[in-house]
Amino acid sequence: MSETIPGLVRDAARRFGAREALVDGDVRLTYAQLAEQVELVARGLIACGVEPGDRVCVWAPNTRHWVIAALAAQSAGAALVPLNTRFLGAEALDVLARTRSRALFAPDAFLGRDPLALLRDAAEGELATALPALDTIVRIPLEGPRDDAGIAWDELLARAEQVPAETARERAAAVGPDDVADILFTSGTTGRPKGAMSSHRQTLAVAEAWAAHGEVGADDRYLVISPFFHSFGYKAGFVVCFLHGACVVPALTFDVEETLAAIERERITIVPGPPTIFQTLLAHPRRDEHELSSLRLAVTGSAMVPVALVERMRDELTFDAVLTAYGLTEAVVATMCHGDDAPETISRTAGVATAGFELRIADAEGRPLPAGEDGEVQLRGPNTMLGYLDDPAATAAAIDADGWLRTGDVGHVDERGYLTITDRLKDMFTVGGFNVYPAEIENELARLEEVVAGAVVGVPDERLGEVGAAYLIGTPGHALTEEGVIAHCRARLANYKVPRRVVFVEELPRNAAGKVLKQELRRQALAAR
Repeated sequence: MSETIPGLVRDAARRFGAREALVDGDVRLTYAQLAEQVELVARGLIACGVEPGDRVCVWAPNTRHWVIAALAAQSAGAALVPLNTRFLGAEALDVLARTRSRALFAPDAFLGRDPLALLRDAAEGELATALPALDTIVRIPLEGPRDDAGIAWDELLARAEQVPAETARERAAAVGPDDVADILFTSGTTGRPKGAMSSHRQTLAVAEAWAAHGEVGADDRYLVISPFFHSFGYKAGFVVCFLHGACVVPALTFDVEETLAAIERERITIVPGPPTIFQTLLAHPRRDEHELSSLRLAVTGSAMVPVALVERMRDELTFDAVLTAYGLTEAVVATMCHGDDAPETISRTAGVATAGFELRIADAEGRPLPAGEDGEVQLRGPNTMLGYLDDPAATAAAIDADGWLRTGDVGHVDERGYLTITDRLKDMFTVGGFNVYPAEIENELARLEEVVAGAVVGVPDERLGEVGAAYLIGTPGHALTEEGVIAHCRARLANYKVPRRVVFVEELPRNAAGKVLKQELRRQALAAR
């Protein structure tokens, strides 16, 4: 197996050269053609001054440009920094500044928003002052037209002519397996995102483990609905495909009609995603008008998966296998089910340890617990993150001296070693597959002058799995409204973080130490449904 991502690109071109590697609308690239594009963009980045060890950020939706830009950045020796397309300007500006990113790939517009305009607004017009390390901005053609900021994708390709191909190949060959391949940002209980760093060796190893469970091969065609900025779309997505010669079909956004059409048109075999994706497909009134018999594998998780959904996915969507998995940014894929597991096992567990991970359940003092007892899920193995970017204190808090990663999730294992997640030590909840940390929302709510105190919890939602509910104490005679609070959050937070419900209360339930009892708020929310 390749030990670096540049090596993966080279080896995939050699092994699968004439096979289709990526289909993006009308554009179809073979593995040989993809490798040529990656090398060309890497030469363009080198011409723009990107050096080994730099960081290159990609803030864009799922297109061929994302894949090529990411692989080119890594081939030039840089670390990839994916940015959530739902981020607003302040969120993106923070990540770009903290990573000191040298280059940024961003579309001319996506869903009607210009990313650079968002950045300028957040920087109060002083983008160069706020991001002094950012030398190059490359605009990906998507919705157009674009303003004059940055350089066009084609201009980057033209600049590649300044750098000999051999220079780019030497740069790619110099990348080592233990070099940082990517920095993926994930929030913590403080609400500020932390950058989890992984090496090339780790990124490839977790992708290979995922591929082994899914028995991915060169005849597979993989519809990547999960965003590439998420490890499920990137490491468990196109990297998996390139290891085994499968074809990547990126979805720009999830549209149920287009998804059904793409499955039929491209003879899709693999569709990963949160349960809401499959519930939406099953509920579509014209689903039976599409030929779906090519489907063989679904991988889901990030929310409870009912037994009935697993059975319907097999029977009505024609999947041969439905797998569930458990992972987090700091470990990517830690457990997975097997293809022949019973629907009850797939529904109620997240599978067994994979990718070289050891799994244990520990009590509050870190002592291992026996099968069946709930405690914190802890992981140890060669694919645990290298650490958090520029944050040794947070790294030490997450990984103990013996190498055990504290996930913050509560669960138990059965006598077979299958993991069941039962709760979260942290307050994080999942909205449509995206992790949401209440502290970040609570910090934003605290900016409202009439808010005395507040707490946010995740509550069940039929479509998205969970959504946020905010409980607020207002000042006497306050004029706060549910609509006004939601509008305040919508203007400052990515859409999936915005609470869907706001409840005004006289007081919040607290324990003797004054900590808000969020489980009590969840019970209240359930009782009010």
